[in-house]
Amino acid sequence: MSGHSKWATTKHKKAIIDSRRAKSFAKLIKNIEVAARMGGPDLAGNPGLELAVTKAKKTSVPNDNIDRAIKRGAGLTGEVVDYTEIMYEARGPQGSALLIECLTDNKNRAASEVRLAISRNGGTIADPGSVSYLFTRKGVVNLPKSGLSEDDVLMAVLDAGAEEVKDNGETFEIHSEPGDLQAIREALTEAGIEYDTDEVEFVPSMQVELDVDGARKFLKLADALEDLDDVQNVYSNADLSDEVQAALESE
Repeated sequence: MSGHSKWATTKHKKAIIDSRRAKSFAKLIKNIEVAARMGGPDLAGNPGLELAVTKAKKTSVPNDNIDRAIKRGAGLTGEVVDYTEIMYEARGPQGSALLIECLTDNKNRAASEVRLAISRNGGTIADPGSVSYLFTRKGVVNLPKSGLSEDDVLMAVLDAGAEEVKDNGETFEIHSEPGDLQAIREALTEAGIEYDTDEVEFVPSMQVELDVDGARKFLKLADALEDLDDVQNVYSNADLSDEVQAALESE
């Protein structure tokens, strides 16, 4: 779940260690299969596959699983891997907006499950284009502060194409054009700065702050969508203040 608020930062941290590890593995494996299908099994000649494998290893996906996914995607096992990317748009509580990114081998199943999850959890399906214009595709890197200042991070990545460095409390978030993400990663590595996540994401142009009731409903909706096998990512412009998060945690 990505919303580029303090909630999003919390979710990024949780994603590394939370109980959805098996689901996370499945999504990473699917990305490897797609990359291998599109560009072949050779990591050296397929940057997309190399990136997918790197992400999988960073999340501790076993090497055997990775190797099987590469072979399966490249057609070396006789299996056919054919996934379709679909983007759904939805409205959540209090005017919040959601983009739901799916990667599926069954479009009818994905459509049915996404619509059901939205309608059962207080959301509404939005017309194509009525939500997506609120978001811009960006390269996003999240990293712990670890004693670094905003200027330290900015100096390390400015020449690599970074557009801004945001202070999210316990972490920094770097935004760039998607094509500059690799250069940002390399610049951080060269500077000896460790980062948690690096993704191409849909970043909202403005955020909608939710009250406690709206946040409770929104999280129920977002969790229901993230639990679907065909859903790869959920992006939102919902923002939860420290006070709202504290209130929810005390319930």
